[in-house]
Amino acid sequence: MDFSVLNERLDSKSFDKIADLCDNLMLQVAAEGVPFQDEWPFVIHLLGHIYVDDINSARFLWKSIPVAIKESQPELVAAWKIGQKLWTRDYAGVYEAIRGFDWTQETQVLVSAFSELYTKRMFELLQSAYSTITIQDAAQFLGMSEEDATNYVLRQGWTVDPASHMLTVTRQAIVREQKLDPGKLQRLTDYVFHLEH
Repeated sequence: MDFSVLNERLDSKSFDKIADLCDNLMLQVAAEGVPFQDEWPFVIHLLGHIYVDDINSARFLWKSIPVAIKESQPELVAAWKIGQKLWTRDYAGVYEAIRGFDWTQETQVLVSAFSELYTKRMFELLQSAYSTITIQDAAQFLGMSEEDATNYVLRQGWTVDPASHMLTVTRQAIVREQKLDPGKLQRLTDYVFHLEH
């Protein structure tokens, strides 16, 4: 089976395209009636869905994988642990599942990229949901030590009160795209033309 396109996506770090690519390849192979399950990259496929935060598709894929394959691939089980923690919204558990397995070189890149993306998502969640939060809670959400979490949020413009161990959230200014009204543009053009002549 030719996985060169998948390998190209992995090499170019186009992780957001992996789930769709694997889904399409799986459909093509299934339509041809070729047995593929023994050599299918289930771990990458599953992590691809997890990367794009498509937990429903990840669950469906997990349920469709034969038990014999699940039992013979501990890395696949470890990838599904990440999916389970996401499903149950066990934010700290996601990081534990990531760190709890010695990933192969092929999957390590994808898992690391997901971990960074997940930390960014958690930070954005904290930023939108809280005005203040304890250092301990922020560390749990970000999967970091309290010191690392404090340094991380300070770099993002938050402030810390060492006495109370509270972080004050600083929200980033929202840049809004302004739509140009053609009528206003025409009036401005007429006005400038009038001033010049």
